[in-house]
Amino acid sequence: MPRCLPSFLALACFLVGVLPLSASDEKFWSFVPPRKSNPPEVKHKDRVVTPIDAFILARLEAQGLTLNPPADRLTLLRRVTYDLTGLPPTLAEQEAFLKDSAPDAYRKVVDRLLASPRYGERWAQHWLDLVRYAESDGFKADVHRPLAHQYRDYVIRAFNEDLPYDRFVRQQLAGDELEPDNPQALIATGLNRLWPDEDNAANLEQRRQEILDDVTDTMGSVFLGLTIGCARCHDHKYDPTTQSDYYQLQAFFAAMLPRNDLLALAPAERRQYEKQYRAWEQASAKVRQEMDSLVGAARKSARAYLVQKFDTEIQTAVRTPLEQRTPYQMQIAAMAERQLQEAENKAPAKLTGEKKERYQQLQKELAALNRKRPDAAHAMGIVDLGRQAPPTHRLMGGNWRRPREEVEPGFPLFLGTARPDTALPRGVTSTGRRAALARWLTAKDHPLTARVMVNRLWQHHFGVGLVASASDFGTQGELPSHPPLLDWLAVEFIERGWSLKQMHREMVLSSTYTQSASIDPQAPGHQKALKCDGEDRLLWHARRRRLEGEAIRDASLLLAGELNLRMYGPSAKPILPAEIGPRYAWTPDPKAEDQNRRSIYVMAKRNMRYPLFDVFDLPDQHNSCSRRSQTTTAPQALLMLNGEFTQTRAQRWSEHLLEQSSGDPGRLVKLAYRQAWGREATSEEIRLGVAFVEKQAQLLRAHHPATQATALRVRGSQVEAPVAAGVLDFCHALLNTNEFLYVD
Repeated sequence: MPRCLPSFLALACFLVGVLPLSASDEKFWSFVPPRKSNPPEVKHKDRVVTPIDAFILARLEAQGLTLNPPADRLTLLRRVTYDLTGLPPTLAEQEAFLKDSAPDAYRKVVDRLLASPRYGERWAQHWLDLVRYAESDGFKADVHRPLAHQYRDYVIRAFNEDLPYDRFVRQQLAGDELEPDNPQALIATGLNRLWPDEDNAANLEQRRQEILDDVTDTMGSVFLGLTIGCARCHDHKYDPTTQSDYYQLQAFFAAMLPRNDLLALAPAERRQYEKQYRAWEQASAKVRQEMDSLVGAARKSARAYLVQKFDTEIQTAVRTPLEQRTPYQMQIAAMAERQLQEAENKAPAKLTGEKKERYQQLQKELAALNRKRPDAAHAMGIVDLGRQAPPTHRLMGGNWRRPREEVEPGFPLFLGTARPDTALPRGVTSTGRRAALARWLTAKDHPLTARVMVNRLWQHHFGVGLVASASDFGTQGELPSHPPLLDWLAVEFIERGWSLKQMHREMVLSSTYTQSASIDPQAPGHQKALKCDGEDRLLWHARRRRLEGEAIRDASLLLAGELNLRMYGPSAKPILPAEIGPRYAWTPDPKAEDQNRRSIYVMAKRNMRYPLFDVFDLPDQHNSCSRRSQTTTAPQALLMLNGEFTQTRAQRWSEHLLEQSSGDPGRLVKLAYRQAWGREATSEEIRLGVAFVEKQAQLLRAHHPATQATALRVRGSQVEAPVAAGVLDFCHALLNTNEFLYVD
């Protein structure tokens, strides 16, 4: 550690007024509610645009440093546009910003971006990484979840509507309990259905426990920013989380029952649906009864054969009448029923002769009756079994076969002394446990919830969180680089009604955010800064960051004029490389425009990740990811250079450029740089670009003389085929440049 910068550990502990504490000590900095301090006085008052700058400058000035100069206008526009929308600024947006000389020109840009529907699409992706969103089960079968996309759409809507974060949390954990008449709140509970699953598992008791473990661990990581999963088998070795704490938190989820048939309808719509459904049931009753009678014996046989493969306790749960089942038996039986129903559904295929013919005739009659069956807005989510929950036990070594004492729902004492509040709206039949957990997490004096979320926002805007270990605020996580600033942001977040957009605005308007990323090792100020803070933890310059695979794909489609901005609904299925085998590959959408929707809408399969995303560090969708890796590998370069997607986009883009420039090489090259890099090209860059196009055209003429006479018609004028090929190569090269893939 350089001598001019004290240990971050000692410095952070000094600033928050505590010493490094043991895991048993409950006064570790992150376990104490945040306290808001006034922004400090600084010398460079002219650089203070938001209070954030005062906190940052105070630390810099203490080391004899200061912020970098502001970034130039187009660099800043490209940075903030990618940060808030995941897309590059258009030429029209660039020109409008350059022409706007008003003092609040940049603020207006920020407001426009936050109001754009593209904002929700961008920031939903960060959240989906956290909650390990996928549209398939994983494991060997990787079964598709056809309703999972509704949760993704809910998150996009929530961000676009600036749904207060505390309500966002409550809806996802307990929307069915707290807002039962709100369709979006029911869909929000899909958060609790995103676990990897092996739906054909024989040991359902083990599977139930693995699901509970996964949901508990994810809740702790996403909302608390703690590694509570380390206390599953024993007391946490470093944090004060005991094993009893872990299972007390798990008890909040003990009564949940997965559902794929939740009616995501408002009360009036639900009553209308139920009325129409009863009418359909009555009209189709005889047909359905006869169909059931034809396959009844085969279904019964298939069911009996499968039931006897389960363990005795599971068999008992299935065979016990519904009204006599314990809550635990209800859960186990519900898990078994999914497998049993799949087996029963195969029964019609075993019919032969007259029975088969009659069944097929009845199918046609039912299809005609189904025209009057109301379409249901079914959602994937959870509810509770009822008012009682199965018991939760502390498990010796985390083994479901070794239960110890029973535990009740409760909160870790080191995070406060609150008691669960299970009160529910009138008429809701549920345990109220998840509602209690949601209320506790979103209490204004909770030490972690607000801190964790504002730190996540900071990380995505500045490259690294104020706490670098964004999902570990425990004693083994990184200490905050600027503790008073983190607390100021957390309290400000709550005081502003948990508005995410207001916190975005506070961050991206700051001089800290708008400063340049340039580093000149020869400049005296930068020499000192590099020596004292080579990792830029004090934020004396902006960080250069590489685009994610999703942003690379979207930007490429935008340049090619092919990006489809249609929002919501079932996921897009782009063309996959031929080398991907049929086991997990999807069938591409028949229409190109459907394939070219934004990347947030691309099918998210656990066992077959879209190659461009995968090679550019898409996280493993089995686990929560708080910060993506940024690797530099040969497959990235090879995919961008040789991949069909990049080559096709380059082709389309080159055609647009030829039209926009009327074939003028200098104008075309200048326009291409501006679109790809978001800045004006230098005269030397333009010269080199034109020379490259001409050289590629000459090579084509030399090796393929027949193409010389071929011409393409562009807006009424003729463009020589070798020239068009040279433009294609130039566009392809630009898509492979660092300046396209990175944002300053």
